Amino acid sequence: MDVRENAIIPLGYGKFVRSDKIVALDPIEENRGPGRRTYVYVDGINNPLIASRTETSILSNIVKTPKEVIEATAALELLHDILDDIKHIGPMLRKSIKEEADLNLDKIEMKIKEIHNHDFDGD
Repeated sequence: MDVRENAIIPLGYGKFVRSDKIVALDPIEENRGPGRRTYVYVDGINNPLIASRTETSILSNIVKTPKEVIEATAALELLHDILDDIKHIGPMLRKSIKEEADLNLDKIEMKIKEIHNHDFDGD
């Protein structure tokens, strides 16, 4: 992968860094949510910045990639964000949504997990 030089990369909520200064991206596992998706390690800054964007979306801005790869990455990122949001919906609200809108969040959650596992297992 070739890093785009001197490109300004948005981290979300008005935070920007130069693409060639980003050293590492680390997805936030605990307390992840809106406004807290990725730790971004930047050359010359002791502590990581907290980005509201996912590591895949930031990476797609950092590297020179074909349009198809960027679109696929964006789609996977959207599914990951939806999965994160669905996890916070309790059983009572899930039941109500199923009854009112005929939208089965359990089935959607399971399908997203299947897609996610298939994508990263290399199948």
